[in-house]
Amino acid sequence: MKLRIFYDSLCPLCAAEMQQIKALDVDDNVELQDLNQEGFEQKFPYIDFAYANKILHGELADGTLIKGLDVTYEAWAAVGKARWVALLRCPLVKPAADLGYRFFAKHRYRISYLLTGKQRCESGTCPR
Repeated sequence: MKLRIFYDSLCPLCAAEMQQIKALDVDDNVELQDLNQEGFEQKFPYIDFAYANKILHGELADGTLIKGLDVTYEAWAAVGKARWVALLRCPLVKPAADLGYRFFAKHRYRISYLLTGKQRCESGTCPR
C-alpha cells in the first residue's frame, strides 16, 4: 500500500472518484477506508473523524497524514495518472485549487445533487 484514503462513501461524487481510482489500481497501491464504516474511530483512533469528514484525509505508507488535494494527487499518482491532476499542485495554482477544494468539500452533497441527481447515497454507501 502506498496510500490509504479515508473517504465519505455517502457522497456520490466522492464514492465515484474512489471507484475510478480502484478500477485503475492494478498494483493495489491504494487502500480505501470508508469514514462511515462501523468501528471506524476504534480502527483508526489517530484520525479525527469530524475533521476527516470535512476534508479528505490520506495516509502515506510511512504514516504521514496528508489532506485535501494532496490526497487526490497522491491517489492519482499511485495509479499512474498523476498528470490528470498535476496542475492542481503547481505553486501558482495550488492556493486557488485548495480554496476551490475546500468549497467543494463543504458543499459536496449539494454539488453531488446538482451533478448526479443524488444528494447522499441512500443505502448508506454508494454502489460500487
